[in-house]
Amino acid sequence: MAKYKRIILKLSGEALSCKDDSSIIDPNKLETIAKAVKLIHEAGVEIGIVIGAGNIFRGQFADSIGVDRTNGDYMGMLGTIINCIALSSALERNGLVTRVMTAVEVNKIAEPYIYKKAIAHLNCNKVVLFAGGTGNPYFTTDTCAALRALEINADAILMAKNGIDGVYDSDPRVNKNAKFLSKLTYKQVIDMDLKVMDQTAITMLMGRNKEIRVFSMENVDNFIKVVNGEDIGTTIKED
Repeated sequence: MAKYKRIILKLSGEALSCKDDSSIIDPNKLETIAKAVKLIHEAGVEIGIVIGAGNIFRGQFADSIGVDRTNGDYMGMLGTIINCIALSSALERNGLVTRVMTAVEVNKIAEPYIYKKAIAHLNCNKVVLFAGGTGNPYFTTDTCAALRALEINADAILMAKNGIDGVYDSDPRVNKNAKFLSKLTYKQVIDMDLKVMDQTAITMLMGRNKEIRVFSMENVDNFIKVVNGEDIGTTIKED
């Protein structure tokens, strides 16, 4: 039986990309994620999804081409809309009903985000993809995930990671002696300056009785294991 009734699934944009040929969206990865979401949905869990845009546009790149931070952030928001539409199509091919809702209005292709309407979609067993970030520059998609989790009253945020199985005290790709951390509190994440989510997002979630689960997306079965409450990856919650 699923531990959570309603979740936010947070994916990085890089989780969709293909490193071999530099494609911004890898159809195999898209299909793998769609199948994982279907497994969660079949377990009776209501699903909201937030995707980054790092496969399309990153803020650091804006500086290199002379684009100011505000416009760079808006370009990133448009990238999240592209990713959400792509994943929505993959989910629909797998038999799920979806809605893309965006904080940056593009009425021809997605619904404007209204939290009560999002909840109504979730109550009707639709998978809701939240695009456009918060609709404001200077806020990350991590903050968007935290905000949407609070607005729709999700039980947990599931952070599916590409190439890493949880949270470490330092980057395991750089430090071979990095220590794996299976249990953390929000305060520890802030005190240890761990780069799980940006600190704005972590601060928003403190005292709100939400869990964050960080795990590897390499194995599709991990998604359902986390939803069922199995002890894999890293769990972050209140003291």
